[in-house]
Amino acid sequence: MEPYVIGIDLGTGSAKALAMNSSGKILDNAHVAYPILEPQPGYQEQNPELIWQAFVKCISRITTKMQSSPRAISLSSAMHSVIPIDNNDRPLMNMIIWADNRSASIARSIHQTPTGKDIYEETGTPIHAMTPLCKIQWLRTHAVDIFKATAKFISIKEFVWFQLFKKYEADYSIASATGLMDIDKLSWYEPSLATVGISARQLSTLVNTSHQRRCADDSLHQEMGITSDTTFLIGASDGCLANIGSFATEEGDMALTIGTSGAVRVTRTKPMLNFKAMTFNYRLDESTYICGGPINNGGIALKWYAEKLLGKKLETVSDYASLLQALQNTRPGADGLIFLPYVLGERAPIWNSEASGVFFGMRTHHEQSHFTRAVIEGISTSLYDIAHNMIETGLDIKQINVSGGFVHSEEWLQLLADMFGKKVCLINIADASAIGAAFLAMKHLGMISSYQELKPQQVREFLPNESNMSSYRELFLRYRNLYEAVAGEMI
Repeated sequence: MEPYVIGIDLGTGSAKALAMNSSGKILDNAHVAYPILEPQPGYQEQNPELIWQAFVKCISRITTKMQSSPRAISLSSAMHSVIPIDNNDRPLMNMIIWADNRSASIARSIHQTPTGKDIYEETGTPIHAMTPLCKIQWLRTHAVDIFKATAKFISIKEFVWFQLFKKYEADYSIASATGLMDIDKLSWYEPSLATVGISARQLSTLVNTSHQRRCADDSLHQEMGITSDTTFLIGASDGCLANIGSFATEEGDMALTIGTSGAVRVTRTKPMLNFKAMTFNYRLDESTYICGGPINNGGIALKWYAEKLLGKKLETVSDYASLLQALQNTRPGADGLIFLPYVLGERAPIWNSEASGVFFGMRTHHEQSHFTRAVIEGISTSLYDIAHNMIETGLDIKQINVSGGFVHSEEWLQLLADMFGKKVCLINIADASAIGAAFLAMKHLGMISSYQELKPQQVREFLPNESNMSSYRELFLRYRNLYEAVAGEMI
């Protein structure tokens, strides 16, 4: 059997893994879902043990199919999670995930201080309820017993890593999204720690994204179908690795991802700081920054619309294809119907945890297909809003490389080309973060010398339609004006 590596992404809704050979061909893949818990409005949690089990199952399914052990397993994961761990290495509560809004008031209070500005500029992380910085301060204020009993505050990546090696280690990439790490010095940032009342001893040891270990636990070898020779790379965050996996690593390339949430990102050699727009600046490694902005309301807003308003389940590709058929039957702009997609509050570029969803401009001629298009256009416009802010600061974007579950819809890809006025490139349809994790492993194991070696010959391109571009320019202005008009009424 030819040598292969496994890239695995611990996403918001599921773990996704793939096996890849040295030429970049995907040999097999696996997927295990897990639930998001909402114990009360604004709270978003998950059981870390279920995610660990999903990790093991994904690896086992691939090794069973491949009938051999991988040369390496490389990890990607969602950012901004917090799990308080006690002195016996056990979680004191469920994991608080990125979408949790319980610390919104704390984020606002920190943001309004001079210290908040310093924290943003030194850590590169926006001051928002998504961040571990604000989540830990919420625990300190509202869950005092848990805060006092916490020996370590860790992410889901660190939780899985500890199950494998009994070591608390955090890669630069995940750590750079906490609001607790100095992104230039690559060390924990003491003013952030002082703000939330913790010490560096309560955080993991920082390591590069190429950091490697081998598992010595025979029972885990057997359960996952690996050998003691299998190398584990700690890897990076899902956003940073999606840039690698979608080949958005050159100047002029922008990566756009729509999964449960969404983001636009560029690869740079220095940060792109903007306190007003709060562009994020995360580390891919010791010499590379991934800069951009995230939205809360990607595929989760479409899922909410389909399931809560239409009574339709979105579980398979065909389910989504059936819903997205509306893009073929309606014109850009949805005949004047606008949707602000902020059903989970919003991150970039408005950074308003209190924001809410709005349908505006409803008339008697509007049908279900118009509402569906308006939802899709609302999600897309929110991403364009971030890119527009970045372009206004002087960023030159030549093309957009896309990834995420929505890439199966040619109509949505064309919509993005028309809205952004840029060439949209679909390089692969598999999970870009898992692909990026596999690429990272191959590069650091010497199987490839650069990521560009793996770029496929055939790339699907979607070019902007000039007439549609003008419609979307008008929509964008109405979208922005509508939010400004109603923001004060959002509670």
